[in-house]
Formats: sequence, C-alpha cells, structure tokens
Amino acid sequence: MKILLTGANGYVGRRLLPELLAQGHEVTCAVRDKMRLGLDSETLSKISIWEVDFLSEPDFTTLPKNIDVAYYLIHSMSSSTENFDKMETVAADHFNAYMNEIKVKQVVYLSGIVNNKVLSKHLSSRRNVEKILYGGNFNLTVLRAGIIVGSGSASFEIIRDLCEKLPVMITPKWVLTRTQPIAIRDVIKYLIGVQLREDCYNQSFDIGGPEVLTYKEMLQLYAKTRGFKNRIITVPVMTPKLSSYWLYFVTSTSYKLAMNLVDSMKIEVISKDNRLEQMLNMKPISYTDAIKLAFKKIEQNLVISSWKDSLVSGRFKHNLSEFVQVPTFGCLSDHQKIKVGNPENALKNIWSIGGKKGWYYGSWMWQIRGFLDKLFGGVGLRRGRTNPNQLNSGAALDFWRVLLADKNKKRLLLFAEMRLPGEAWLEFKIDDNNILHQTATFRPKGLWGRLYWYAMLPFHYFIFGGMLKNIAGNKA
Repeated sequence: MKILLTGANGYVGRRLLPELLAQGHEVTCAVRDKMRLGLDSETLSKISIWEVDFLSEPDFTTLPKNIDVAYYLIHSMSSSTENFDKMETVAADHFNAYMNEIKVKQVVYLSGIVNNKVLSKHLSSRRNVEKILYGGNFNLTVLRAGIIVGSGSASFEIIRDLCEKLPVMITPKWVLTRTQPIAIRDVIKYLIGVQLREDCYNQSFDIGGPEVLTYKEMLQLYAKTRGFKNRIITVPVMTPKLSSYWLYFVTSTSYKLAMNLVDSMKIEVISKDNRLEQMLNMKPISYTDAIKLAFKKIEQNLVISSWKDSLVSGRFKHNLSEFVQVPTFGCLSDHQKIKVGNPENALKNIWSIGGKKGWYYGSWMWQIRGFLDKLFGGVGLRRGRTNPNQLNSGAALDFWRVLLADKNKKRLLLFAEMRLPGEAWLEFKIDDNNILHQTATFRPKGLWGRLYWYAMLPFHYFIFGGMLKNIAGNKA
C-alpha cells in the first residue's frame, strides 16, 4: 500500500512511521524541510520525501503518485496564541487541493474530541479542519482523541515536570476538569486499523482510554505510579494568563503552548462513541499502564519522538538549510582548538552534550543563563534532549537547535533559540589531524547586539575554554 504521511517529523508521525514500514508499506513523508526528518540512513533508504509547505500556495509539479491512504497529522496550536486557527484552515484547504489532484482513496485525520457544547479555540479549530476535509474528493476517516500519553508527548512531559518538581502544588480550578487520556500505542493502533476499511469511510470516531479522570487525578496517579506522594491545593481564582505563566515556568512547555493548553483544559474532553473500539476489537490500556510503558522507554533510552523536537517548541521558524552555512560577514566569533588524544572519546562527549550531561564546564552559569532566558520568554534549559546519546538534525538541545549532526564528518552545528540581540551558532568539529575546533559565531543586531557580545566575553573565556578541554579529555 502507498501511504502519504504528513506531519512525519511530529510526535505522532514519528511513532507511526516505523509501524507503517514494518508492515511493508511504501511511505512518502511530507515535510517542509527534509533536513529536519532526523532519521537514520537505513530508514531514509526505505521512504520517499516530498518537501511541501501546506501554508503556501499549492505547487502541483512535484506531487507523489498513486497514494492509497494519506494521514493528516498537521497541527499549529504551539505556533501561535492568536492565529493558529487561521493557519490550520489554510493548511487544510491546500491539503484538499493536493489530495484532489493526487486522487487519494482515503484520508485519516487525527483530531480532538469535540463533544462539549462549549469548545476552546483549539478544539473549534480541529472541528473546522474536519469540516474542510469532509469537503475533499476522497473518503475521510476522523479519529477524535483527547490527552495522548506516552514518552515524549507534551501532556506526559508536563505532568511529569509538575509532579517531579513540585511535591506541593497550588493549582487552578481547571485541574478538576474531566478528560479521557489515551496511550500513544493505542492511537497508533487506531490509525493503522482504519486503513482502507470501507465501514470507516466518511465517519468520525471518538477514541479514548478506559478511564475518565480529572487532571488532578492524573497528577495523583502519576505520583502513585512513580512511588511518591504529592499534595495538590486547588484555588478558585487563578486567571488563564497566570495559569499559563505557572505552566511555562514550572514545565518545559513554551508559553504559546501553555496559553492554548490552559484554554483547552477548561473544557471536558470525554468520548461518547466507542464504535471503533468494537469494530477493531481494541482494548485500550489504562492510564497507569501508559505511564509505566512510557518510563520503560525512557529508562532504556528508546524514546522515538518528543514534542520538544518540534520547531514550534522553540523560536526557530525557518528551514534548517537556511542556517547550515555559518555566516562570516558582520559576525563576531570565538574560535578555540585543542589536540585530542582520543578522538572517538571526544566525539562521544560532543554527541552527549546538554541535557542531564550538561555542558562540561560552568554548569551553574549555564543554568543561570537558562533561567534568565525563561524569565524573558525564551525556551530555557528545560527542554533537555530526547536521547542522551543520539543527535539528529532538527532536534532540540536545551536552548539550542541542532542544525547538523554528522558523525562521519565529526561535526555538530547548533543554532541558538535563546533570547538574544542577534543570531548565534556553536560548532564542534574534529579534523583529520585530531584537532578539535570549537567555534561560537554571533551575528549581532545593531549596537545592543555588539554590547551584549563584548559584555559576555569574560564569561566566554572561562566557559568555552573549560568546555573545550573537558570535551577533549574527559571520559564520557
């Protein structure tokens, strides 16, 4: 079967792709930037890539052919607090135009549960996209899900952050809102199970786990599953803006996503239709089992995808290819080099940088910089990294974005997503003579950018120098 996978580098798309390949399907991944797929060479050899931006006017010159099933996994909630619904409308209209041209047999859309009389802006947008897709010249199957729980999912990571960091929580009243969480593995089973089933054509189905829980109960069950207790105090008055700041500062979520989540968390998300569960003979796993499975993946370093790796988790909104060529004109730089006795060990250290491993020197200074970044609306250090040993182009790495990770050429290139009066790159490269080069490049914006660079020079001297020596000489 020939399958088109949109949102292939998103959280759900990255989970769905290996399952589709394991079943022997021919998969074409639709992405804005092929450099952001971040897949290994073996997987890349098994797929086709279609570079397309559904927010731009359709270009029918490079269409994939003979597609049987297309998965629509495009969402824009994290990218804006104001106009994400307009962006989703444009993307859906352009998707329809493409699919009508391709003459696809079936489109499967992962949406949100919209059974409440009053809907958030996020859920209203999902329902609107559903209406647009029903207008296409293809058979549509809509799967409406609530909170998705799995290693790396936004919901799971937020709950994890709150419970692990706050033994006592003062929470807004929306924690008493009921929802119906579903494990990511069950979402994948549903997405695959409806392929070319005629009894699923032009139908919308709710999908959910076996339990209806409040957000407070989800937090308490997480703590119980992890073997500790937390105390949750609910207060009647906490404005949406204050709630958003609370989530933003305590968890790794972006402020835009926090705002949209708070708006949605006031609405009950409960399924009223379990027809598909019976049709596919499914038995979804419980919330606590989903948590246990998530931690098995985390402990084994087998997290396939994380919402944090999405471009919308940070400030980087461009194609990676636009920044891989590090500029020199009008730039300020700090270049240091050192001879390495064990290049393989040094390369291992480079590939382990950030996250729990840290930055090899002046950890407290990095933490202060991360706190200040968060204070001024940046991403901070809390995103960490998805895998402690592997890096792929497009991945988030604390407050950096990986532009290029080429282990064969022994080169790692990062772009700063922290709040800066300019643009910054950080590059590590080991040459043929086993010389480790570490280069920080800064393209300032006006006078403030230059003042910032010179003000940071004393810190750069100690941090970059110490970091280089430790990467070259420390054992991982």
